[in-house]
Amino acid sequence: MSDATSSPTASGARPSLGPLFEPRAIAVYGASSDPTKIGGRPLDFLKASGFDGPLYPINPKSDRIQDLPAFANVASVPGSVDLAIIAVPAPGVLAALEDCAASGVRGAVVLSSGFAEVGGAGIAMQQAITSLARRTGMRVVGPNCMGLINVRRRLLGTFTPSAAGFGLLPGRISLVSQSGAFGGYCLSLIRQRGLGLNLWVTTGNQSDVDFADCVEHFAQDDATQVIVGYLEAANDRQRLFDALELARTRGKRVVVMKVGRSEAGAQAAASHTASLAGSDQVYDGVFRQFGVLRARSIDELFDIAYAASSNMPLPRGRRVGLLTVSGGVGALMADVADEAGLDVAPMPEEAQRRLKELLPFCGPRNPVDMTAQLVNDLSLFERNFQLMLEEGGYDTIVAFLSSVGQVLELSRALLGQLQSVLQRFPDRTVIMSSLASPEVRKLYEAAGVILFDEPTRAVRAAAALVHYGLRAAAAAADAPPPLPAGALPPPTHAANEVHAKAVLASAGIPVVRERLAGDADSTVRAAAELGWPVVLKIASADIAHKSEIGGVIVGLRDEAQVRAAFATLLERARSRAPQARIDGVVVAQMAGEGVETVLGVARDPVFGAVVMFGIGGVFVEAFKDVAFRVAPFGVDQARAMIEEVKGRVLLDGLRGQPAADVEALAAAIAALSVYAARHAEAIDSIDINPLLVLPHGQGVLALDGLIVPAEGGA
Repeated sequence: MSDATSSPTASGARPSLGPLFEPRAIAVYGASSDPTKIGGRPLDFLKASGFDGPLYPINPKSDRIQDLPAFANVASVPGSVDLAIIAVPAPGVLAALEDCAASGVRGAVVLSSGFAEVGGAGIAMQQAITSLARRTGMRVVGPNCMGLINVRRRLLGTFTPSAAGFGLLPGRISLVSQSGAFGGYCLSLIRQRGLGLNLWVTTGNQSDVDFADCVEHFAQDDATQVIVGYLEAANDRQRLFDALELARTRGKRVVVMKVGRSEAGAQAAASHTASLAGSDQVYDGVFRQFGVLRARSIDELFDIAYAASSNMPLPRGRRVGLLTVSGGVGALMADVADEAGLDVAPMPEEAQRRLKELLPFCGPRNPVDMTAQLVNDLSLFERNFQLMLEEGGYDTIVAFLSSVGQVLELSRALLGQLQSVLQRFPDRTVIMSSLASPEVRKLYEAAGVILFDEPTRAVRAAAALVHYGLRAAAAAADAPPPLPAGALPPPTHAANEVHAKAVLASAGIPVVRERLAGDADSTVRAAAELGWPVVLKIASADIAHKSEIGGVIVGLRDEAQVRAAFATLLERARSRAPQARIDGVVVAQMAGEGVETVLGVARDPVFGAVVMFGIGGVFVEAFKDVAFRVAPFGVDQARAMIEEVKGRVLLDGLRGQPAADVEALAAAIAALSVYAARHAEAIDSIDINPLLVLPHGQGVLALDGLIVPAEGGA
């Protein structure tokens, strides 16, 4: 990533976080002999954990702290220092950092509080820290944070009680949290669950090092397979995008918990799109755009992290086989799998017959129910597994064994069978579910097998691995299409529908044939030229939603109907919108049958131009069934948006209706994204409602259009 405005280097690249996570020597400012104090805990933790480098307590009031020689400042330390942990009162932090910078220290963790979070003078002190970091190139975590950890280096640069006693297993998960308390809680959960941790950091007030910096560092770290994040808000779109894109291209599995729902942008009355574009939905779109899974609970966050950090291969597709000793639990698992977008395809008929031969009273379809007979005939386990993988062609198997995992010898025998199966099918993913003793869990996980107590959590974890597997198999992010050479600029002031649709047409979005007419005679002539039947709509830049005043009349088939409709529209406009300036009427050709969709653009305060797609009618109005992406993007992302909308089933053709032209729809969405990105500063919002999707091969048509210019337009 690059950020020329914030870098002290000529190239514009921000300095590495390496000195923070890979220091050779550490100094602790404000070090205390009392290991229960904030200044004492990091030193105590580092000594107890066995950090492999020199430790230098910094405290001018003491000669010796926790059995180590103490120094007045870093300048008096006999060796070089890479990382300083700062635990002095807020007024002394800047001086400590200046001392560190002058002595060549390249990384600092400021645990001290009393900065921007308290306002007033704290804001100025924090800004001074930022300036120092930018000027010197020293990377600073915090202030007001809980520090960082590198498990492999036994580096505990933190004061959180969750780190006491170390007890952390090295692993493939790295975690970044904007909240210190949440980060400490997660650390306790990691220890409790026995998960393997690599790097851990809480960013606090983010005077220098922020969430995106840490994601970028983790993405470049070969020992990290899973990136877990807790995000409250992003403040730099491009740096976040660069970090997430780097993680995507390097095959990291990213799962994030995003909190803090906002109504920013939802008060724009003129634009329907803007009213739907709450920032939380935009974050959803951003995460999907970069292949990030969003966890809705802490349990889900760590279930995904646990499964994604395993040695199991990622699934190649969505086909999931469910193997169970309980028909009822199997049905529950099937329901959850379907909700999660997995394909619970049935076993082939011949395979079902063979399963019946093994056990006449089994359930052979999928879920495959071995029943409790498994306890009497353990060979059923391996034979069922083999048949499901050989004949069913499943990418993933989720097996539920009830409480079998509480019996060590039985579990050991089943594990041996499972390992035999996995040797024959090394490219398949297997997740087990059983109430298990600690000994059994340790046995299975040492063998690389994912084990969940609860079966529906196992199924959801399988869905997460499918997501990562499909993302890994996908091509690199598709390039946005080029902006047409003749694309018109957006209007600089409120414009009527005809002007708006002319702009949209120039941007590559097909529009319905239409004319603007100022009187009854020209309206009749326009209708005759376009061909009957026609639609008449009031033309006014001051009336954003014409249907609300009865400003649309459809199905006009002759001159008399057109003249009557013209008079009716003018009368309605005068009585129902008396302040509106009327430009005349729009005469449009009646479009054919198709599926009405909604396409739009809104401006997010962080991410800029975002594109919305939804199915028209009740799906948008009542259910807010819409998808968002940040502009610009290509047709692959546009197709993904279409698939995310629940109402998209209408595009497949229902009750004898033909399938809609989804490819033309995706092309229109991508084209709008390119135009929106090019003119992001000039546009407040765009609504295309409806965008009619015609039958396959016939394209799409924008039947109405609204462009709201950004404030400040002429």
